[in-house]
Amino acid sequence: MGNDEYFPLFETKQSKGRLIYRLFATSIFVAICLIWVYRATFIPNKVEEGSLGWLALFMAEIWFTFYWIVTQVVRWSCIYRYPFKDRLSKRYEHDLPKVDVFVCTADPMIEPPLLVINTVLSVMAYDYPSEKLSIYLSDDGGSILTFYALFEASQFSKNWLPYCKKYNIEPRSPAAYFKSVPKPDDATHSKHLVSIKKLYEEMKNRIETATNLCKIPEEVHDQHKGFSIWNDSYNSKHDHATILQILIDGRNEAAIDAEGHPLPTLVYLAREKRPQYLHNFKAGAMNALLRVSSEISNGRVILNVDCDMYSNNSQSIREALCFFMDEKKSQDIGFVQFPQMFENTTKNDLYGSALQVINAVEFHGLDGLGGPLYIGTGCFHQREILSGRKYDKNYRIDWKTQNALTKEGTVDELEERAKTLASCTYELNSQWGKEMGLKYGCPVEDVITGLAIQCRGWKSVYLNPERSGFLGVAATSLGDALVQHKRWGEGDLQIMLSHCPFWYGYKSITLGLQLGYCNYCLWAVNSLATLCYCTIPSLYMLGGISLFPQLSSIWFLPFAYIAIAKYTYSLAEFLRAKGTVLGWWNEQRIWLYKRTSSYFFAIIDTTLKVLGFSQMKFVISNKVTDDDVLQRYEKEIMEFGVPSPMFTLLASLALMNLFSFLVLIKMLLVEKDRWRMIIERLSLQILLCGVLVLINLPLFKALFVRKDKGRMPSSVTIKATIVSIVIVLYFCH
Repeated sequence: MGNDEYFPLFETKQSKGRLIYRLFATSIFVAICLIWVYRATFIPNKVEEGSLGWLALFMAEIWFTFYWIVTQVVRWSCIYRYPFKDRLSKRYEHDLPKVDVFVCTADPMIEPPLLVINTVLSVMAYDYPSEKLSIYLSDDGGSILTFYALFEASQFSKNWLPYCKKYNIEPRSPAAYFKSVPKPDDATHSKHLVSIKKLYEEMKNRIETATNLCKIPEEVHDQHKGFSIWNDSYNSKHDHATILQILIDGRNEAAIDAEGHPLPTLVYLAREKRPQYLHNFKAGAMNALLRVSSEISNGRVILNVDCDMYSNNSQSIREALCFFMDEKKSQDIGFVQFPQMFENTTKNDLYGSALQVINAVEFHGLDGLGGPLYIGTGCFHQREILSGRKYDKNYRIDWKTQNALTKEGTVDELEERAKTLASCTYELNSQWGKEMGLKYGCPVEDVITGLAIQCRGWKSVYLNPERSGFLGVAATSLGDALVQHKRWGEGDLQIMLSHCPFWYGYKSITLGLQLGYCNYCLWAVNSLATLCYCTIPSLYMLGGISLFPQLSSIWFLPFAYIAIAKYTYSLAEFLRAKGTVLGWWNEQRIWLYKRTSSYFFAIIDTTLKVLGFSQMKFVISNKVTDDDVLQRYEKEIMEFGVPSPMFTLLASLALMNLFSFLVLIKMLLVEKDRWRMIIERLSLQILLCGVLVLINLPLFKALFVRKDKGRMPSSVTIKATIVSIVIVLYFCH
């Protein structure tokens, strides 16, 4: 390559078939307009004729139209990114930037220490110069169990890292690797595998024993000075001073692995907690890590991952750097987001956890509009930008000189200097949580922070490589899945109310990206229109009141076309995203459940917060699964098991539609001479009610058939049955 030749470090390609899709979407819009004309033209005059139900459905359809337009925006111009790691190596191999990796955990009981250290070991083993890699574990649980597990990992890494690099294995999480590794053909490798697996099993047994006993071995206390902190100055996880321990000092020539190669820096941090100070949940932990890491390693690039999202691709850092270090196209790129994927989803994705369409379609569309959302894990940031820097068209980074500074001082001196940066008073009267770092006051601190970064003029990039960059643990029960989406729906709605993309992003981000954010910020609002469609048509059917055109009417056609075209396309899109037909059906059920429970309760909680009746809470997703729950999950049997207001609502809606459908059947059997007329007038309502009954079959089994511990609790069954019977009887008269 000549001196004047320029070869980009990444390539961007437009999606194929855009014209065909746009013509299809236009046809859907024409049909929607015809439905509006029908609704506006044939409004019943009397309440007895269904005028209230008609207007309610009309309002729901107006909302669905707006939201459908929003969903089309993120499909209008999808783009795909391809990094060139070989070009990066040729130009920058000796000048690669320092990278700091942040791993966050908060509770050793629901985020087991063994799970956490597997993630830590996977990111320690990146195919990247170890002297330029620093890993920070933020433990908001302040647990000696987590510290002990990290100490064990620091010892095991001396054998694990050289093994990974010698045989170039994937993935580099020990648990994931040993679960999937085939027997090597090479005898030397096979022998090495046996020895490294034995070391891992020994470490695993020690950590699990300590976790089960909630106590670490006495002999370990003398192996590292950090253990004494829990005896000397530790009160509780909600009341303690900063605990900061550099377990591996990457600057020290003695920090080497079993084969004499340098190890990455490894740091444990439990920021100071005091009952009288707000700690701002994960956002506060991330901001403390930002400050502490600036004093210890000060990496120009930051990767943050959840404690259950292990690295599945040792090349991810290099892939991300291609988007930061291109000489001509990288000047306005603030962060690189990888998709959130999971290793434990079932074949047919029982709870819709894989987010297949979001990952395979929608985020590519957002990338074409200015960049995807920041989703809080699997994301690479530039430190300056995450810390609050605004975009400047003259801003340039000299990647070849930024690594010159090295922090001076002993480990003890570094720890003491950095501890003050994690105190609970450090942020008082500062811009942290406002203009600097992650923003406070929102359950989805990641999304609102990403929006703020983009509104400061930066763009983001979505990278969805063939080999997933990160794999996590998805919910294995319906309750956990619904609670997770309740938090997401609540947080996104708060963003809509406090930082509405239309005014907060006005003139800062494109209108398309503003609408793209609405795709998620309005998840909760969708619940109201969905509840209308899940109740009104079925209940009005009991009185023989038609809310849709008759089967023989020409106005029936736009309704039929939208139903057939929309769901046919949805199925094709899901299959293209490597899903299955049954997986698509499961996803339709889960979206129905989320809209009628998680998002409805998210609206209620958000309203209470706005009115000052409740405070923000941060619910941590449970990463521990009982064996019997796991067995049912692997068999794709839905898990209910515990009483929940959301289950009561779901069961009431399902039973209401079931009883309505049974009343209809009775009506057709009794009035045999009128059954053709009834079907003619109520065809769409009958179809909708029937589909709602069919999609709820797993719930009906949990209510009345199943005997295992995952069945619906009796208290929920009784309440839901009474409520649904009362409602159906009322509308029968």
